[in-house]
Amino acid sequence: MSSSSLVDFLFFVMFYLLCFYTNSSYSDPRATPAALICTNRTATNPNRQIFISNFLSAMDSVTPQIASQRYARTINGTGDNTVYAFGECMKDLSQNDCDMCFAQCKTQILRCLPFQLATRGGRNYYDGCYLRYDDYSFFGEAMSLGDKTVCAINDYGGGNLSVYKENTVELIRNLSVEAQNNNGYSVGVVKRGNVSVYGLVQCWTFVNETSCRKCLENATVAITSCLPKEEGRVLNAGCYLLYSPQKFYNNSTASPSASGSGGRRRLAVILAGISSVLAFLMIAAAGVFFGKSKLAKRRRERKQLGVLAATIYRSELNFKYETLERATNYFNSSNKLGQGGSGSVFKGTLPDGKVVAVKRLFFNTRQWVDQFFNEVNLISEVHHKNLVKLLGCSITGPESLLVYEYVPNKSLQEHIFGRHNSRPLSWEERYNVIVGTAQGLAYLHEESTLRIIHIDIKLSNVLLDDNFVAKIADFGLARLFPEDKTHVSTVIAGTLGYMAPEYVVCGKLTEKADVYSFGVLVIEVVCGRRSNSFSEDSYSILQMVWNNYGTGKLCDEVDSALDGRFLADQVSRVLQIGLLCTQASAELRPVMSMVVKMLTENYDIPQPTQPPFLSSSSLPKSFTPSETYKSQANSYTGSSGNDATHSLVEAR
Repeated sequence: MSSSSLVDFLFFVMFYLLCFYTNSSYSDPRATPAALICTNRTATNPNRQIFISNFLSAMDSVTPQIASQRYARTINGTGDNTVYAFGECMKDLSQNDCDMCFAQCKTQILRCLPFQLATRGGRNYYDGCYLRYDDYSFFGEAMSLGDKTVCAINDYGGGNLSVYKENTVELIRNLSVEAQNNNGYSVGVVKRGNVSVYGLVQCWTFVNETSCRKCLENATVAITSCLPKEEGRVLNAGCYLLYSPQKFYNNSTASPSASGSGGRRRLAVILAGISSVLAFLMIAAAGVFFGKSKLAKRRRERKQLGVLAATIYRSELNFKYETLERATNYFNSSNKLGQGGSGSVFKGTLPDGKVVAVKRLFFNTRQWVDQFFNEVNLISEVHHKNLVKLLGCSITGPESLLVYEYVPNKSLQEHIFGRHNSRPLSWEERYNVIVGTAQGLAYLHEESTLRIIHIDIKLSNVLLDDNFVAKIADFGLARLFPEDKTHVSTVIAGTLGYMAPEYVVCGKLTEKADVYSFGVLVIEVVCGRRSNSFSEDSYSILQMVWNNYGTGKLCDEVDSALDGRFLADQVSRVLQIGLLCTQASAELRPVMSMVVKMLTENYDIPQPTQPPFLSSSSLPKSFTPSETYKSQANSYTGSSGNDATHSLVEAR
């Protein structure tokens, strides 16, 4: 039996028993559900079995308190597994109606049972009673994040809407004031003409006078959002408010005759016993189900990660999920550094004070295994001053995390194109970044013990440290290149505009794809323009640089932000190298070790051939990047148009 069908069956049994035992009751316990709010929060050191045991003990202890004093407060357990519980009936209910309402309220809060570690609290609001449990002391709270305002679906249909609205506002204001002078409780009615509105406000017993006033003031404002709906409820942590066109409250709380009281008290005891038994059965059944599910999930994950998982568990790379969660202030948006195709990155501070960058991987498909393996297995094996250092990872929590060294000066893209937030880089800084990126790629391609292709070289994946030294980041798409192969055929991945044409068209991947991306990056850094942008003459930046190379005016394309502060000969050499790296033919592009020598030594730079540039004026209205790459790739792939199209479809 699935978890959902099991829970539905048990609730059906409970509902049947409730109906059977309540047929003879003529009172109105107002056991009308207003809202059930389950709180999801991760504990520091959670233990599900201990927390559930404490939860059951708390639920057992609130019923006799309700029966004797109409409210209850209890604390069970110690440390992070402590359960705090509170319950109370509306003060207009008789004790018997209170017992009836609370028995049903207690049963329904089982829907928030802590079957998972994240479910640490729940509130159940009925029109006649209230029950809450949580893992922290909330007894004096006026308001909290779980507060709700619940409005009826239909507008008031008994007369003048504007009068009903005026009556409601007047009533709620009066009741809130009266309640502050009447132990936090007040009921009443406002009648004007043929329009009547009834209301009730109540602060919970353990909310002090100041918090009660604050809660009621908030409720008075919040309830106006319901008007002119026929009913509205404000369900705050510290108080409850209800208005309705029908009288729902009791003017007297006098108890019925002794015989009726005794019978209903026995009924309340029976209902309490039934709810306790069902609670135990539900917890046991759900515990078995979720235990088996969790075990099966762990087995699948271990099978997927294989030897890598075992290695991580035993190595210094392993971080506890909870440690990284606290380090980032629970992945608070204020600590978010950025987001890419494979995950989002947050700034974090470890317990020893070390600042790190924590990456949360997106696991929407089976590709997450490949991405995680690449990030951990590949990058943990390579170390270079121009590569972001991987410090560790976590695979024990609800999501897998990667921990990198923190690089404070953001990405190269921020400094080239995000000038409203970052200062423009000087020519010397740009030149050093270009050289550093080239050295990092040369290490990956030729100097490392592994032969790695990054695939996604672009400005946003080059980070800058304190001294503006370039560090290549984001290896989620990287591929380990076999030593015995000239190329790898793979599905297309990367960023359009930076991808080599032979890779886009045919899925043919070699180190020369990274060389092409690097060439585009070089031209963007020098010119301060995006590769996919066009000038007023409808020329792309690649075409503009190529045209100026032919006329000997390469310096005309230098970023105007440099204001002429650059070395003309050096700029010309760098742009010529950029054109050399972006040649249409992959075979003509230099390897990265040669690029480093051309940048740092007096090596002769060969004459580049035409890059696969685009002119927006030549594009058809139905232009797509793949079509344009296809048409320009035919000259060096030897493919016909149809063949190239077929290759592209298969690659995608």
